[in-house]
Amino acid sequence: MSKIDHQYRINEILSFIHKNISADLSVKNLASMAAYSEHYFHRLFKEVTGESTHQYIKRTRLEAAANQLIFSPHLTVRTIAQSCGFESLSSFTRIFKSTYLVTPGEWRSGKEYDDKHYFMSNPEINAAYRRLENAPVPTPQIVDLKPCGVAYVRHKGYNRSITDAWETLVAWAMSHNRSIDHQIAILHSNPALVPLGDCHYVACIGIDKPVTRRGKINSSVIPGGLHAAFKINGIYGELLPYISKILEQWLPNSGYIARTTPAFAIYQKNQYLSKDDSFELTFYLPIGI
Repeated sequence: MSKIDHQYRINEILSFIHKNISADLSVKNLASMAAYSEHYFHRLFKEVTGESTHQYIKRTRLEAAANQLIFSPHLTVRTIAQSCGFESLSSFTRIFKSTYLVTPGEWRSGKEYDDKHYFMSNPEINAAYRRLENAPVPTPQIVDLKPCGVAYVRHKGYNRSITDAWETLVAWAMSHNRSIDHQIAILHSNPALVPLGDCHYVACIGIDKPVTRRGKINSSVIPGGLHAAFKINGIYGELLPYISKILEQWLPNSGYIARTTPAFAIYQKNQYLSKDDSFELTFYLPIGI
């Protein structure tokens, strides 16, 4: 089996993890899904992601829980722990404190979260945040979406290097006679909580037929369901401050809860492919009642 085949299988597992963080994500189950032995799966997973399977899953679950503690204040800590895949409240509390150095209850106060805002380390994003400090939060529409098939490229880091992922995806689409009209970004990480270099981003285009030869380019399905849809436009650096406003100001007061499936944006104009650094998009936040 080729390196491309291995990459495809691990990418399939990553998609499953991010869409099902409350599921049984034991190495035994994931290795079986990928049709590998547990030992071989461990090795390949780390080669592709740079993290062990356990580290990746724990980090993904903790990031989701940390977000829900802040942005869904009416959910109990126990409910959040369960929805993010932790077996018990005690184990969740222990693991959370070992990572964030405070208990889930202390984190919920918001001070430690406010002290992070890692995206402020980027000068362009920092300047945009200051510019938009008093800008109003966009008013969303609440929509019920159908699942959407996509071809995608994974990328690590929220910065201008994302352009590389989009250029790779566009080159593939052109060589395979695929339309690039339906451009989508899946945002796995909250860049206020996660250092920009460690954030996980997925560049996607909508597809109407499956990808048959997979490797660096794979296909997946973005889950449907209830979403808050925010129309946003601006220039490079302004998107993350807008998303921060949505999460920190709109969501806790909305009466909705954030679901654990990833948020995504559908571009009308993509700042990573436009010459003037500007974007027009609709940001979709998965929500529940």
